[in-house]
Amino acid sequence: MANKRDYYEVLGVDKGADKDTIKKAYRKVAMKYHPDRNPGNKEAEEKFKEATEAYEVLSDDQKKSVYDQYGFAGLDGMGGAGAGGYSHAFHDFSDIFGGMGGGGFSDIFENLFGGGGFGGFGGGRHSRTNNDGASLRYDLHIDFKEAVYGCKKDISYNRDEQCPECKGTGGAAGASRKTCPTCKGRGQVGRSQGFFVVQQTCSNCRGSGTVIENPCHSCRGTGVYSKHTTLNVKIPCGVDMGKELCIHGMGNAGTNGGNPGDLHIVINVRSDRFFEREDHDLYCAVPISISQAVLGASVEIENLDGKKITIKVPAGIQHGKFLRVKGEGVPYDGSSRKGDLLVKIMVQIPSKLSRQQAAAMEEFQKVEKPETSPELLSRESLF
Repeated sequence: MANKRDYYEVLGVDKGADKDTIKKAYRKVAMKYHPDRNPGNKEAEEKFKEATEAYEVLSDDQKKSVYDQYGFAGLDGMGGAGAGGYSHAFHDFSDIFGGMGGGGFSDIFENLFGGGGFGGFGGGRHSRTNNDGASLRYDLHIDFKEAVYGCKKDISYNRDEQCPECKGTGGAAGASRKTCPTCKGRGQVGRSQGFFVVQQTCSNCRGSGTVIENPCHSCRGTGVYSKHTTLNVKIPCGVDMGKELCIHGMGNAGTNGGNPGDLHIVINVRSDRFFEREDHDLYCAVPISISQAVLGASVEIENLDGKKITIKVPAGIQHGKFLRVKGEGVPYDGSSRKGDLLVKIMVQIPSKLSRQQAAAMEEFQKVEKPETSPELLSRESLF
């Protein structure tokens, strides 16, 4: 843990920052270090992962509460394990922090790093009582335009489904269960962890307290089998980087009547060449000539959706100013409302002039009578 930075430091926010501030800070860091903007840059990739990990904790009230109270000791079982070791660390500490509500402390770890499933969620953990299936994570990469206006995507992944032979019991026909010899029916075994003796889910019976004498030949006693699954998922309009969509019941199947886990789809948005966004507002930059800036003009641009928009540029507009176009931004999901489009005006200074242009500028200069000793502008004008 010595090389791991504080999550608040990673996102550059104070400990008391609200969710909106945390979200904006994450977006800023994620946009800076996104792999699409830094192809082949391993350092940027690591910073992107670091920021995403920090956001997943700080944006979740339960995870944030654990982190604020216990720090990294809370999030990795106090054992100093890296991401690869979380699946075993959260078993060690599930009883210490088990009364936190929801799925308990072990679910926090499973949702973040899991134990061998694709994308980082656990692949086969069973709870001690009802043998619920594990939730899974799928990282979905979509284009900027798809995130703004919504889309449908086919996703494919492997999940555990209930064995049709034993109906999830794990036993052959007529098989009986006996007390687990490892944990003596308790479903847990003690393990020393520094000054603590913590309870760990029994690996032999997976926390059920019993084992099958005659396991099912089809699933070898697991009660499940792996199946490749394809889903058509609707992505709502206006989703942002890091948004998580949950499809209930599409995680791993439970055993012995346990509930199936959920599928958590985490959205990753590729950057666009011309547009950016902040919440429901779109941003772009448009170049205009000196004469258009001085005299004003009507400029036609193409919005992200391909719609042609005519913008009235007022005479005397300054370089870097924004013009707001109402209702041409990011749609609100389930509503006809849209944010705004903000167009940044970039006044282009020609690097070369024709004779006619140079003569015209010289005539303008005579009429303009520029100051030979201009006064300094205030500091605020620099930013």
